[in-house]
Amino acid sequence: MIFYFVSGCIVEGLIADPADGTLEVTGRTIMAFTSVAILLLLEKKWEYYSRLYTSIFVCENFIMTLAISAEMLDLWMVMIHQEYREEISIGMAVFLVTWYISIVSYIFRRFFNYPTSVSLIYAFSYFVMTYGIPMLLMDI
Repeated sequence: MIFYFVSGCIVEGLIADPADGTLEVTGRTIMAFTSVAILLLLEKKWEYYSRLYTSIFVCENFIMTLAISAEMLDLWMVMIHQEYREEISIGMAVFLVTWYISIVSYIFRRFFNYPTSVSLIYAFSYFVMTYGIPMLLMDI
């Protein structure tokens, strides 16, 4: 959890204002705790909270570490005036988001025995809730 918060602040600090980034990461953390809790309450599997939360956050920590590396690569490409920097950065971001949703979908499928389509919908919803809503609130 601490690693996720600190690494999220680093990534957001590289993208935007560090104060706004810290608020956004705080919002993401709160949304992650809340959405996992709501899902487990609805599924009546509250006893699995720590296992599910740990599984998801190990995934998020790994992806966040790769995101920090991608941001550093982007900074390096800016410094050397790489012609296709923007396309490469967008490609890395799309890859990381797709991979993240795939891993969370797999976690949901294994924990709740959901079909693949349902687990993908839940994983995408989880992504929107934990990343999209705090980002949207920061833009208001």
